[in-house]
Amino acid sequence: MIRKQTNDRTATRHRPKLWQNCTSLRSLKQIHAFMILNGFMSDLSVVGELIYSASLSVPGALTYAHKLFDVIPKLDVSICNHVLRGTSQSMKPAKTVALYKEMEKRGVRPDRYTFTFVLKACSRLEWRSNGFAFHGKVMRHGFASNEYVKNALILFHANCGDLGIASELFDDSAKAHKKDVVTWNAMISGYVSCGFPKEALSIFKEMRDAGEHPDVVTVLSLLSACADLGDSETGKRIHLYVLETASVSRSMYIGTPVWNALIDMYAKCGSIDSAIQVFRGMKERDLSSWNTLIVGLALHHAEGSIEMFEEMQRLRVWPNEVTFIGVILACSHSGRVNEGRQYFRLMKDVYKIEPNIKHYGCMVDMLGRAGLLEEAFMFVESMEIEPNAIVWRTLLGACRIYGNVELGKYANEKLLSMRKGESGDYMLLSNIYASTGEWERVQKVRKMFDDTGVKKPSGYSLIEEDDDRLMMKYLLSS
Repeated sequence: MIRKQTNDRTATRHRPKLWQNCTSLRSLKQIHAFMILNGFMSDLSVVGELIYSASLSVPGALTYAHKLFDVIPKLDVSICNHVLRGTSQSMKPAKTVALYKEMEKRGVRPDRYTFTFVLKACSRLEWRSNGFAFHGKVMRHGFASNEYVKNALILFHANCGDLGIASELFDDSAKAHKKDVVTWNAMISGYVSCGFPKEALSIFKEMRDAGEHPDVVTVLSLLSACADLGDSETGKRIHLYVLETASVSRSMYIGTPVWNALIDMYAKCGSIDSAIQVFRGMKERDLSSWNTLIVGLALHHAEGSIEMFEEMQRLRVWPNEVTFIGVILACSHSGRVNEGRQYFRLMKDVYKIEPNIKHYGCMVDMLGRAGLLEEAFMFVESMEIEPNAIVWRTLLGACRIYGNVELGKYANEKLLSMRKGESGDYMLLSNIYASTGEWERVQKVRKMFDDTGVKKPSGYSLIEEDDDRLMMKYLLSS
């Protein structure tokens, strides 16, 4: 029955029903056992379906796919690609490179799809050295001109900050008239991830001028660019375009990720009513929808952020670590210290979420803003994990605001022991001394600043630096 269903060529667009019905790890193992007992493990087409199911269609079966990969006596490139694809898009893509090496070791020659999966893993992990090595392999295997592989290379180099190489590959695609929406998307998302949202929007204009229509992936990148720029007007135009296109074309499916991106864009641009309106209009929400609004409101409408968290609890939506980053940050910006303390305990005691460095950073920020510097210091000293530079930088910033020289000096010493090349760290301590009129110490810090060779950026002003924006960027980074 397995061979008959697997070799059936009458329904090439659909997988055989046997495999479509295989939706759990238990049923997958039962089919595997049946295959072993009845001698099907030598049939590569059947083994391919088994590996495909384990790698891509059965939830939680990827580890089982890796075990199968190790014990299958004979592999072909299709089987390898299933495992590589599943691993590259999993929560732990690092194993993709090891699987590729094993594939090479067992004499399986890669094809054009193989490199797209491996490069995707390198891109997600920002593994520059591995990615460059695979770029070399692409050249040696003769796939450099393949549009799928080239798109993967563009995305890898752009995501890793190598925009020069990405641009060269992008221009090569233009000369060969092989730019498709994936090519454009790779370049646009690369500019966004590297912190160049204006350039991303400029590339999008070129894309439209070239007659290429954006898809959902394009829209997600553009909304992220608008959020980074605080450009709600462009964001609104994209929102309108999505609604108009979705009404006449199936290519623009407005799923939950698009709604979440719209919430994020409006919230970060300060268009609070629009963010809430999008959220309320969603037919289906996931945890990310709640988190996006709670975090987005934390800076511009802290009370609303806390209200959303309370509503979330009433509706029994289970929060995660990101939820608590948002609600504690909201408490920090609204001066609700007691509630912030309560939420921190709630996270640990009720929801059993272990605080990470970002939760600790939010708590230090909250206590520091409220002027509770001694409590903030004691909190840092009692942390169950090692404080990082951001924690000490946050405490140092609070010391500057409230003129606590001694604690500021201690925090600065801790900070400089972790990193010595940040001009802002020296300037913060210098400003603390200046605020109390200790000009000799100001000169000492500036001499130390000069002696270490750290360069102060031209026109630098610590007061003008948007600490809230920097903190938000850090908290939301992966």
